[in-house]
Amino acid sequence: MSEREPYDSRFTLPDVDAWPETEVGVILLGLEPDRLVAGLGFASLADDPALVTQAVDQARHGVFAAGQAGLAEAGLARWRTLRPLLAAVPGRPAAGALRQEWANSADLVAVAVPGVGPAALAYLTACWIRRDEIDRLADRKEPDVLPEVAPG
Repeated sequence: MSEREPYDSRFTLPDVDAWPETEVGVILLGLEPDRLVAGLGFASLADDPALVTQAVDQARHGVFAAGQAGLAEAGLARWRTLRPLLAAVPGRPAAGALRQEWANSADLVAVAVPGVGPAALAYLTACWIRRDEIDRLADRKEPDVLPEVAPG
């Protein structure tokens, strides 16, 4: 703490009236790009009741074998489809505060993709905020992240 600040400003909790979705978004923004697009891929299942029913039926019979690579491919396909819609919506200037940036970007996603479910809204918002990394991944240019280390 400095002598000028009466509190420790290194860590502050969100406002008590902050939207829980925003706090989930802050957590999502910490994921690696491949995990974000895999989440977007799974969210595409979760947003479509027929696809969820199919996945549950496959899981029931022990054949649901969606690995991270498959989910990431589904997410990248969805990103490539929705990216132009997101870019077409005029956005607000970048906010200096992460939580404000999340709120602004979530509004943009909701306008660009009306009726999107809550999971897809969250993952699309995170992907939009980190669109440079996601675009590099979608273009098959590896993002600047460390690969996961396989055990053993």
